[in-house]
Amino acid sequence: MMNKKLIQKINSLKKQKQAIILVHNYQRKEIYEIADFIGDSLDLAKKASKSKAKIIIFCGVDFMAETAKILSPSSKVLLPAKSAACPMANMITVNKLKELKAKHPGAAVVSYVNTNADIKAESDACCTSMNAIRIVERLPQKKIIFIPDVHLGEWVKAHTEKDIIACKGFCYVHSKILEEQAKKAKQLHPGAKLVAHPESPMEVLKLADYVTGTGGMIKYARESESEEFIIATEEGMVNRLIKEVPNKKFYAIGGVCFNMKKITLEKAYDSLEKEQFEIKVDKEIAKKAKKALDRMIELS
Repeated sequence: MMNKKLIQKINSLKKQKQAIILVHNYQRKEIYEIADFIGDSLDLAKKASKSKAKIIIFCGVDFMAETAKILSPSSKVLLPAKSAACPMANMITVNKLKELKAKHPGAAVVSYVNTNADIKAESDACCTSMNAIRIVERLPQKKIIFIPDVHLGEWVKAHTEKDIIACKGFCYVHSKILEEQAKKAKQLHPGAKLVAHPESPMEVLKLADYVTGTGGMIKYARESESEEFIIATEEGMVNRLIKEVPNKKFYAIGGVCFNMKKITLEKAYDSLEKEQFEIKVDKEIAKKAKKALDRMIELS
């Protein structure tokens, strides 16, 4: 049962402190109730870049909060759960990236936003799952080092003539969505459209009626004539879809991102009240990383 009193306390406190709360789609559904804005990585990055708030409470994982700090340096950015990290973001290191750059001179580096700030600082542009193909297509370089998600890299490779060098990182949630699961779900719900996140394996993407990031899933569900959808991404997205498109049915075949679920109403309140777990980014790294993020926003 939702703690309505705590939600009211948080919403009241954020006004007092001139704070805003940014919430990723994969968060617990009760966290939606304290959000000033809910969205995918690109939506949240754009919102942070335009924010004039004194405090940004970021309900997501660490790389997202870092991105908010880079794009809104004058705001104090707080991550309510200190240990809310993204394992995939740690699957590429600066040393490994420098090795790839030395091996492929002249190649542009496109880093998925699911990377740490020091990786963004070594990149030509960032991208999200929604705009990855567009970003790659609009860069002048013919060879692209794409990091860190191998499945998104393969999806981009299949939709561009550019030479894509894909890193071998992966999302532990999406990589466990299997072809057999997708086939079984389609048999159980024969009239439903399969909508898959491009971090999923290619075998699943080939079965999908539509492939997009979480922001695109909402748009597709609203505009589609279909009344039922099988959603191949983190299961929390189904809660968001039900909230945004209540007249349609959604079936989840994705698992749980336990790091996303570490943030609770209690932790959000404590973080805001005590102004704890502040995200800080080295100024030189932030300056370089901002160029890659700005390039993404410009090209998308």
